[in-house]
Amino acid sequence: MSHRPRRLVIIWPAVRHTLQTYALIGIGTLLVALANDLFLIPNNVFSGGVTGIALILNHYSGAPVGVIFFACNVPLLLAGLRWLGGWHFVARTLFAVIVLSVAIDALRPFVTPVTHDPLLYTLYGGLLGGVGEGLVFRGYGTTGGSDIIALLLRRRGVPINQTLIGFDALVYAGAALVLGADRALYALIGSYAAGRMVALIQEGRSDTRMAYIISSRPDDLAARILTDLGRGATFLRGSGAYSGNDQRVLLVVVRQPEITRVTDLIHELDPHAFVIISEAHTVLGEGFRPLPLPPGSRPAPRRP
Repeated sequence: MSHRPRRLVIIWPAVRHTLQTYALIGIGTLLVALANDLFLIPNNVFSGGVTGIALILNHYSGAPVGVIFFACNVPLLLAGLRWLGGWHFVARTLFAVIVLSVAIDALRPFVTPVTHDPLLYTLYGGLLGGVGEGLVFRGYGTTGGSDIIALLLRRRGVPINQTLIGFDALVYAGAALVLGADRALYALIGSYAAGRMVALIQEGRSDTRMAYIISSRPDDLAARILTDLGRGATFLRGSGAYSGNDQRVLLVVVRQPEITRVTDLIHELDPHAFVIISEAHTVLGEGFRPLPLPPGSRPAPRRP
């Protein structure tokens, strides 16, 4: 009896993380369903992937979009069970596919299209759908369809982005034949907007900057960055292509508001330094966002 509370304490972090993972997937798939019901389906706009195929088949057969979407995903899920990580992969993907399939058809009687302006419904449909897909990816899941096809073909050496682009191109070509080229072109706007939102949800808004500093006083600069900004710095080995001289290159990652203080320090200590400043899309680790927790794992103990 005395071991049960301790065992519960050990297991609970993994259980809580699993619940959070499925909550993210559930919320994300509901947003994707709303994007389809509020903006895309009522205006005969096609998205990419298997959802687009389901919309095309719905146009011809009248069968519910959710039912078609689920039927198309069944063989893909079986392939994922066989070649893409077994039940852990299939469980999350199956959950997303079921929720999306049911929600698309169940929500349609209760929602009213927001707009019938082509630019608005493609843009905002893509944005809302992109937020939903980004949350699903943050929950280590997929909405099935072309994502599974891309993962399967990756085993054959085909890059994922090439598969997704090629598959979407085929869907958009089919949409152009069904409803005309203008509908397919509008769908491309929604696809681009969705892609940008997926990247924003997964990577977050970039508020970090990365600076490479080539200076004659690298030690002094590193010391001032440590003391004045409280930021770390890393020395990289470099060699001048013209001079052939070995030198140390200082790598510094800071928040965007701190970059002016960095350049002021450089100007103060070495006005002739050579500096490259670029945007860092994602920075994980000490002083920035923590590394994401893999599914089923426990948080690492904090450093003393």
